[in-house]
Amino acid sequence: MCGITGWISFDRDLTAEAATLHAMTETMACRGPDDRGTFAEGPAALGHRRLAIIDLPGGRQPMSLPTPGGTVALVYSGEAYNFTELRRELTDRGHRFTTDSDTEVVLHGYLEWGDAVAERLNGMYAFAVWDGRHDKLVMIRDRMGIKPFYYHPTPDGVLFGSEPKAILANPLARRRVTLDGLRELFTMIKTPGHAVWEGMREVEPGTVVTVTRSGLDTRVYWQLETRPHTDDRDTSVAAVRTLLDDIVRRQLVADVPRCTLLSGGLDSSAMTALAARQLAERGETVRSFAVDFVGQADNFVADELRGTPDAPFVHDVARLARTDHQDIVLDAQSLADPAVREKVIRARDLPAGLGDMDASLLLLFRAIRDQSTVALSGESADEVFGGYLQFFDEEARRADNFPWLVRFGRHFGEDADILRPELSKSLDLGSYVADGYRTAVSGIQRLDGESDFEYRMRRICHLHLTRFVRILLDRKDRMSMAVGLEVRVPFCDHRLVEYVYNTPWSLKSFDGREKSLLREATADVLPRSVYDRVKSPYPSTQDPRYARALQEQAKDLLARPSHPVFDLVDRERVRTAAERDTPVSTQIARRGLERTLDLAQWIDLYSPELVLS
Repeated sequence: MCGITGWISFDRDLTAEAATLHAMTETMACRGPDDRGTFAEGPAALGHRRLAIIDLPGGRQPMSLPTPGGTVALVYSGEAYNFTELRRELTDRGHRFTTDSDTEVVLHGYLEWGDAVAERLNGMYAFAVWDGRHDKLVMIRDRMGIKPFYYHPTPDGVLFGSEPKAILANPLARRRVTLDGLRELFTMIKTPGHAVWEGMREVEPGTVVTVTRSGLDTRVYWQLETRPHTDDRDTSVAAVRTLLDDIVRRQLVADVPRCTLLSGGLDSSAMTALAARQLAERGETVRSFAVDFVGQADNFVADELRGTPDAPFVHDVARLARTDHQDIVLDAQSLADPAVREKVIRARDLPAGLGDMDASLLLLFRAIRDQSTVALSGESADEVFGGYLQFFDEEARRADNFPWLVRFGRHFGEDADILRPELSKSLDLGSYVADGYRTAVSGIQRLDGESDFEYRMRRICHLHLTRFVRILLDRKDRMSMAVGLEVRVPFCDHRLVEYVYNTPWSLKSFDGREKSLLREATADVLPRSVYDRVKSPYPSTQDPRYARALQEQAKDLLARPSHPVFDLVDRERVRTAAERDTPVSTQIARRGLERTLDLAQWIDLYSPELVLS
């Protein structure tokens, strides 16, 4: 796992731009604390920061190979979980290797198959190849979008990086956000390719972007496809288990300490239990970590979103799976610390507005990083198997809208609620979301004979797997890599995604509950309490001291009436929330303050040029 960046300029010799390349590369230091390297040759300049996971001494980058036609150089971020098999195949084809790293396998794979190497990889990856034989840059991103990848076309080439901050370090990129960028920022719809910053784009998941002197070319090498599912229930359950066993086995491979993230929900519990069983066969014990809050277990109050605290279920799994478990217990002061908020914004490059849920994730990962370098996560199982409450919410099911927005609006309010009325009118977020929804569902294939209900559920599943999951994957990558922790996501293996996506909803919920296939496939390794537990989202603190801290920070912000954040947000709404006699304990009121403080922090850190008309 690493940070990559680069600059292609067909009209100049970039060997003279070492200072700029260094600046771009060093923005990725948090993603790669173990090593750095650069490559510059003619129109190409590549930078790399390394987090060493496999072949610690041999995987240095950029990695290059001379050929009779020119140099081929690679910067790579991620893991190819099938690199051992690919290495054997390439060796049989005459390739010779000098390291044990998966990076070298990917480089030789490109030499053998060109950009079609993407179809052969199983893993999470974002990489760029400068092919000096043909003067072209090839950028490839994994199928599900686990690893971030951005680019910015220029008049004579392109800038690219794992994160926007690497691109923004180049003088050719302006820190400019227009109304269209703000529309994306204030809606949770994850428009494919959109990067908020003007001129910047994402390499879309499952896509190859090739840059030559004549321009950019894009090729989609993978997307969700509708296929008939003919397996019965027992066969489907068995197939899911077989896939999970293989996926976990592959993703446990590392030359550094690894662990699991354990929330006590079905997803993380199943993944942890399978990992524990496999490691026990080798005489090893898996480490597990969970986040908790001071006083949460004793003072927990159930609501419509979260019916139970996590801790009792976490401990049930840890006992049954015999993990070496540790709770990371956070207090309100740490969660509200402005220094933590700054770290979150720097990690994400944008004000996501998730408040304590982002802060707690960052602090959890920071604590884990002291003991492990790789963590397995249960992320994405809800999208794959149909676990969210909106899958069962009749209003969300029937709405011609992104289903999560229906429920989020009910519980957290709308982002537009905090905006100045005139800006809200200019943004017209309702039309933006409606247009995005129509585009998102327009290409979803329907099976012959598929009922209206099954097709509607297919559309909901597709939206979660191609839009919502990318929001959460980006969040997890940024928070983990901000502290140099590699988080792997077994449930994003494309083989599992393809198989489960095409199971009908009647199979995904055959027992009338969420994630029926996953629950039944892992029933033998789960404690009964977790098997029976109802879905509970990522935890959020209920400590009123956190809400009071937000109010005090909002008052400090209000004391700076000329702050540019008030060009965006309604000052009186902020004042009303900050000066309430009782703490803003409701999610709607609290999230408004979190969103405002995040925006202010982002403006202070990035000084974006905001174009509001």
